[in-house]
Amino acid sequence: MLEHSPVTVSLSQLLPQLEAEGYAVLDATTVAQWAHHPLSELTALIPDWEGMPEDAYLKDGGHYRLRRHSCFVFENGQLTLAPARAHWQSLSYNALHGGMQRWFEPMHPATTQQAVWIDLLSAFARTADSLHHAKQPSRAVTRWCIEAHQFRIDTKEGIGRPTPEGAHRDGVDLVGVFMINRQHVKGGETRVFDAMGTSGQRFTLSESWSLLLLDDARVIHETTPIQPSQPGGYRDTLVLTCRADSFQGE
Repeated sequence: MLEHSPVTVSLSQLLPQLEAEGYAVLDATTVAQWAHHPLSELTALIPDWEGMPEDAYLKDGGHYRLRRHSCFVFENGQLTLAPARAHWQSLSYNALHGGMQRWFEPMHPATTQQAVWIDLLSAFARTADSLHHAKQPSRAVTRWCIEAHQFRIDTKEGIGRPTPEGAHRDGVDLVGVFMINRQHVKGGETRVFDAMGTSGQRFTLSESWSLLLLDDARVIHETTPIQPSQPGGYRDTLVLTCRADSFQGE
């Protein structure tokens, strides 16, 4: 299948693109500028996706997803690690895995205590704040709640599903999907649809540390299954969600 590269934007175009289309893609160089760290420091995080535990909650019976999960709060310009909590989504946002408390192993402190990690998530929260202010200038948000998911989708069973729940929203304000590593796989096409219409875009994230940002109220997204092009194929991503005031809960 022919892969379509995404159209990327500069930092100055980021907020206008999110406001106009509900999504934006940054290339790796621009992500480094956004996080105020050299790309080499982001690249140094890639080995942290090795050795993750298997996701024990997959209702399709698969064993293709490995993950870690941690939560953070951005408040008064500071990012702090939040106490461990279950990942929870309502059935209205996740018909497959919603309505259940899912406890995942936390990320390693060696990852989350690095300055590059703190500044990356801080940039994400500030972007959520800028988008919120553009939409609702009269309502200030002082606390942004971030959930971070390290994912590896592998192909040891022949197929891996990055979004087994299908096209969905996450019930948050902003979603970020970072492509971390993509090795020996085909497929994995990202699809973004207008939540209130019929328009959509399709492309394949392939550049390490490129980033897809999604205004979750405006768009629905999914990623198609992957298959191995050589033995041992996998797709690593970092998914961040940002929600004003509080985490999702029952």
